[in-house]
Amino acid sequence: MTKNMHISGKALEKLKDALIDAFPDKASLEQMLLFELDKNLDAIAGGHNLEGIVFNLIKVSKSENWIEKLIFAARESNPGNSGLKAIAEELLRIHHPLAILTPLPYIPNSETSGNPDIPAHKLEYPDGCVPLDSPFYIERNSIESCCYQTLVQSGSLVRIKAPKLMGKTSLLRRILAYGHEQNYQTVYLDLRSIEKAVFSNLDGFLRWICTKVSLELELDNNVNNTWNTNILGSNDNCTSYFNKYILKQINSPLVLCLDEVDRLFPYGELVEDFFGMLRFWHEKGKISDIWKRMRLVLAHSTEVYVPLDYNQSPFNAGVPIELKELNQQQVVDLAQKHGINLNSAQLEELSRILGGHPYLLRLAMYHIVKNKTTLKNLLQKAATEEGIYIDHLRYLLNKLSQGQDLRKAFKQVVKSNVGVELDSFQIYKLHSLGLVQRENNHVTPRCQLYRDYFRRVLNNEL
Repeated sequence: MTKNMHISGKALEKLKDALIDAFPDKASLEQMLLFELDKNLDAIAGGHNLEGIVFNLIKVSKSENWIEKLIFAARESNPGNSGLKAIAEELLRIHHPLAILTPLPYIPNSETSGNPDIPAHKLEYPDGCVPLDSPFYIERNSIESCCYQTLVQSGSLVRIKAPKLMGKTSLLRRILAYGHEQNYQTVYLDLRSIEKAVFSNLDGFLRWICTKVSLELELDNNVNNTWNTNILGSNDNCTSYFNKYILKQINSPLVLCLDEVDRLFPYGELVEDFFGMLRFWHEKGKISDIWKRMRLVLAHSTEVYVPLDYNQSPFNAGVPIELKELNQQQVVDLAQKHGINLNSAQLEELSRILGGHPYLLRLAMYHIVKNKTTLKNLLQKAATEEGIYIDHLRYLLNKLSQGQDLRKAFKQVVKSNVGVELDSFQIYKLHSLGLVQRENNHVTPRCQLYRDYFRRVLNNEL
């Protein structure tokens, strides 16, 4: 069981300074809280300036016993900030007495390591979306070309499914860039960024969609002037608005990307109507010249667990794209892009510990090139409190802590040497976090790193 964290007044002051340094404006702090903790900053902490807001945020999180989650979230959101890393290492004491962040020692190279001729400024810390001009993006077996070919088809729909940190947003950005090359209008909406209040009813959510798309396309916002709930339902109003004030106002196709649509799944009535409308739009694109301009791209973390009518769901239409782990040749290609030459034994060991998980692999290769460790030592320390993955692992541990049933279920998975059968919702949650891979009706840890770390940590719980 997790114990409440005791933090001295001096340490709280350091935490305040670290948060201000890591998130220098209210908007960045607000995004971190929303994306990582699903919390609304305005509802938690007020203040006349950033220092006052951060002070009130720390005070509330401490009084409500979620300050350790705040530290986790801030560290995960801005892993490159040295001040925040230092305060996290000083304050974070959770789950068991060995959970102490220690800095990685410098280990001289004695085996395969990064190419010293690669300039440091060309390296990229694997944090979030891979930039469009990055040399470290790995294309996956013609998936990109399939998306591009689908995009140029009238009224098309692309559905991208993958667990977190597998590259969904990076692929979406490349689809949008391809759309730009075709002189299409493009809009990207990340549903993680929406406040909970927007989801409170269908009408408000659809008004938000129409307003947001209008603003992104620099079109006049006529939502309040044209919305007529006395005669039309919310879906009809939204469809009419897109038809008259968006699609007819542009002279090219529109690529509408909706990222993290999983965010909608808990809102049952909204989900059924909204996704039914998207399916209706896709079907209209087959017969209506105006709606042929619409290209829909949806991205979600795992299976859709909400019941939707087969004929009204967009998740059984269009072109499905599933991002899977990198294969061995792609791992070799990624290593070579980092200037690393792997022999067969090293490739086998790397794959055994990390699988083909793109984020885990890139983080390993980043540290190897920076000469912070050798491949052998990096893998030996990977699942320990001293390893390079400790922030990522503790972030996942924190996510598991939000539900005891989920925590117990994953403990069962990592303790077993064979696949474990869980209920469908537990599988959905664990798979969306990227913790497990499915084998028929059973699940196993996604990689040996997760098995080793969580078997040790969960077994040591009181």
